[in-house]
Amino acid sequence: MERVRDLSELPKAHLHLHFTGSMRPTTLLELADKYGVRLPEALTEALTGGEPPKLRATDERGWFRFQRLYDAARSCLREPDDIRRLVREAAEEDIKDGSGWLEIQVDPTSYAPRLGGLIPALEIILDAVDSAVRETGIGMRVLVAANRMKHPLDARTLARLAVRYADRGVVGFGLSNDERRGMARDFDRAFAIAREGGLLSTPHGGELAGPASVRDCLDDLHATRIGHGVRAAENPRLLARLAERGITCEVCPASNVALGVYEKAEDIPLRTLFEAGVPMALGADDPLLFGSRLAAQYELARHHHGFTDAELAELARQSVRGSAAPQDVRGKLLAGIDDWLAAPVA
Repeated sequence: MERVRDLSELPKAHLHLHFTGSMRPTTLLELADKYGVRLPEALTEALTGGEPPKLRATDERGWFRFQRLYDAARSCLREPDDIRRLVREAAEEDIKDGSGWLEIQVDPTSYAPRLGGLIPALEIILDAVDSAVRETGIGMRVLVAANRMKHPLDARTLARLAVRYADRGVVGFGLSNDERRGMARDFDRAFAIAREGGLLSTPHGGELAGPASVRDCLDDLHATRIGHGVRAAENPRLLARLAERGITCEVCPASNVALGVYEKAEDIPLRTLFEAGVPMALGADDPLLFGSRLAAQYELARHHHGFTDAELAELARQSVRGSAAPQDVRGKLLAGIDDWLAAPVA
C-alpha cells in the first residue's frame, strides 16, 4: 500500500461550516430524547445506522426535504447549554481534523425564539465560541448569515447586528439557503452595511445555480469569498476573474455529491478550479447530514482527483489565506503546513 501523509495532521482553516449542521449525530439523538422531539424517520435511521440520509436538492422537492431534516435538527437546540455543547464539540471535531481556525456560520434568527430574542441568541453563541476557544485552543470566529428565503429587510437587520458585534468575534456576513430563490441584488444594501462595518462578504453562490449566481455575488454583493462557487468552472472567463481577484471559493465536495450538484466525486471540478488559479477552502458544510468532516474533504481530493501532498498542502494554505485569522495565527498555520509537507512519509 502506498504510504501517504496523514491529512488529519495537515494544518488548515475551515471556512464553510453551518451551525446546526456541525452537530455530532450522537448529540442530536441525545437532545431529541431530552426534549421529546420526534425526528423524521429518515434522519433517525441515518443517525443510528452511520450512513448519511439520502438527499438530492437539485429540485424543489429535494431541497424542501433537506430543509425539513435540517429544521428538525435545529429544533433540538433549545437552551444555552445546548449551544455551548454544539460549539465546543464542533471545535473538538475540527481539531481532530487538523483545523487551527474555524469560522462557523449561523443565522441567529433561527434560534432567537427559544433563547430570548435575536440579541441574546447571538450573545449566547459568541460566548460559547469564546469558551470553546479557551477550552480547546482553536481559533474560532462567527459568520452571521441572512436567509435568502426571507425579506431583504430582515437581512439588513442582521447585517447591522453583525457589525455591532464585530469586536466580539463576528468576522463576516453571508447569505444562505436556496440560491435559486430571489436575486442577489435584493440583498445589496445588507451587504453594503456589513462591508462598511469591516466584515467579509461571504454569500453562497454557484452551487444549485450556475455561473451567473457567482457573477451576481461578485457584482451585486462584492463578495470577498464565495460559499461553494464550484459552478464557476462552467465559465472560463469567470474562473479567470475569480483567480485574478483572489476570491476564495469555499468548496464542499461531500455536500456537492450528497445534494446532487454532481453525480459522483470525480465530477466535482476541483482540478479545473485549482489549475485556473482560483483559491479554494475545502469545507464540510453540514457534516451532520452529509456524513463527513473536514479532513475527509482533503481525502476526497487525494483519492478522486489525484492531488499530491504538495497540492493538498497548497489547498490548506489557500484556506488559511482566505480566512479572517489574524497574522500571527496565519503564520503559525502556514509554518505548520510547511512542516507537514517537509516531514518524511511514515
